[in-house]
Amino acid sequence: MTPATPPAAPSAAPPSGPLAGVRVLELAGIGPGPFAAMLLADLGADVVRVDRPGGQGLGPDPARDLTNRNKRSVLVDLKAPEGVAAVLDLAARADLLVEGWRPGVAERLGIGPDACLARNPALVYGRMTGWGQDGPLAQRAGHDVTYLATSGLLGLIGAPDGPPALPANLLGDYAGGSLYLVVGLLAALHHARATGTGQVVDAAIVDGAAHLSTMLWGLVDAGLWQDRRGVNLLDGGAPWYGTYETSDGRWMAVGPLEPRFYAEFARLLELGPDVPEQYDLPRWPELRAVLAARFATRTQAEWTELFADHDACVAPVLTLGQAAAHPHLAARGSYTEHGGTRQPGTAPRFSATPGALRTPPARPGEHTAEVARDWAVPALNSLNPLAPHTS
Repeated sequence: MTPATPPAAPSAAPPSGPLAGVRVLELAGIGPGPFAAMLLADLGADVVRVDRPGGQGLGPDPARDLTNRNKRSVLVDLKAPEGVAAVLDLAARADLLVEGWRPGVAERLGIGPDACLARNPALVYGRMTGWGQDGPLAQRAGHDVTYLATSGLLGLIGAPDGPPALPANLLGDYAGGSLYLVVGLLAALHHARATGTGQVVDAAIVDGAAHLSTMLWGLVDAGLWQDRRGVNLLDGGAPWYGTYETSDGRWMAVGPLEPRFYAEFARLLELGPDVPEQYDLPRWPELRAVLAARFATRTQAEWTELFADHDACVAPVLTLGQAAAHPHLAARGSYTEHGGTRQPGTAPRFSATPGALRTPPARPGEHTAEVARDWAVPALNSLNPLAPHTS
């Protein structure tokens, strides 16, 4: 059973959010694992990140890595027996564990699921990889773009006569990876609290990305979606669901799917009776040319003003900086500033237990003494003196 632990000492920024009181142990990695742990931390969990001497070798200075916000960090040499013992002590006191290494690495270090669950049978051990814990590609290197390519999602995005478009690393790493890991962790935590039994959550980006396409598989089966990009209703095939360049070289996003919204769209664009109807598929190329010519006559600001107070489903395509200053997002606090750094706020929203930005990105090892006290693992204090980190 999990050992009883003393309550944490009061701090200047007490945890808030629906996950307050949940302890998360994060074994430092890159990409979707840290983002998943950040999401848990944003929602109030006490996330302790185990950093290794020397850092990750990829990524920004830890002080600017926003995925380390709301966390605490301890510095542990996992190649030393005493370091492994300390991590097992932490795992014995955790509710959730996040690990994002290749299959077998944690086992070789002595901190894999079997070792951790032996110390804490109620632990939920979350494993974040691209290919999964088994299968022919499990031991292969990869990144977001290759996982998306293999899952079929990359082939969905882009013009029919051009290359697949790259959605940064948001669709694979974070949508198909981090968010599915968090769902798995919270579902397994619910089970562990009801039964006292922990388990391993195998979150693979290829699995999550494939799962995201469930609706499209249904449309394919119904004969309503072609298995090629740029020719369907929601992938840019329809001329009234896409983007158009404005006279100043910027872009407007257009998406009036429903007839009533399209009618308003057509009215504001002053489309005459000779223009093809919304669902006149053979004349879609003609309609696309008309829309492109019309949007090219005014600036983005002028089109934004025209559509601002109408249900025509049209919006300007903004940069990150412009999005942060948008009146709607500003009113909701979708972007905020913390510690002098502009960044996204917490999501989703909770009426009774809101999340919060409590602390800036954790520097490797800066909370060793705190965590040693709060998690009752005094051995942490003698492992590694805090040393300057070089990225």
